[in-house]
Amino acid sequence: MDEQVWLLRSRGCWQPAAALLGAGPDAALERAELLIEAAFFTGRGWDEAESALRVAEALAAGNRQRAAASCARGYLAYGATVMKVHDRLDEAQAALGRASALLPPDDPARPLLDFRRGLIAHALMADATAARAAYRRAHAGAEQQQDAHLLSYTWRHLASIAQEDGNLAGARHGYAESLRLREQTGFAIGIAPALVALAEVSPAAEAAQLRAEARRLVRAFQGTPFWLDLD
Repeated sequence: MDEQVWLLRSRGCWQPAAALLGAGPDAALERAELLIEAAFFTGRGWDEAESALRVAEALAAGNRQRAAASCARGYLAYGATVMKVHDRLDEAQAALGRASALLPPDDPARPLLDFRRGLIAHALMADATAARAAYRRAHAGAEQQQDAHLLSYTWRHLASIAQEDGNLAGARHGYAESLRLREQTGFAIGIAPALVALAEVSPAAEAAQLRAEARRLVRAFQGTPFWLDLD
């Protein structure tokens, strides 16, 4: 990703970042992903993300681009479902299944696809076993590719499962790694959620400090992410 696009994205300026992208199928896919992420963080712009994704799907040529578009389609449908905009679980599962069928086992796009399949298993199907397996595959792939951004997500969600299992030490380690990677990569808009997650498994005094910093960041980003519970 272009440095200027990443800088804007990391600060929650998704529309200006999308406006910097050029023409062509790869740019269309990147634009759709940016606007889907914006909808996740703000709770708005689902129709705009849908329109951008339809453009990307129309331009996609070849299995790699079609798989990427299907992966984005699955993520958008997952987001609409988990945020209770519309129930699109069947669409999400079908889209990610199509993406998987289009990709060879060792394709570099596999870790992101595995992560998104884990999200559906965990958040929508309540299948922690399938989610853990998918997250671990995604985590291993992200480590191999040195994808620090994706690793910040896989650490967080593996930590969430550890927390559900009562493994607070494992959860604390995973949440701390997620926070470290978000700070390291400059993903500023994603730091507050990482702080709050770590606070949930931290001693009271430390948890209060983490939550106070999260509140400061959410105020700085004008209430984004909108879903973050700071009570």
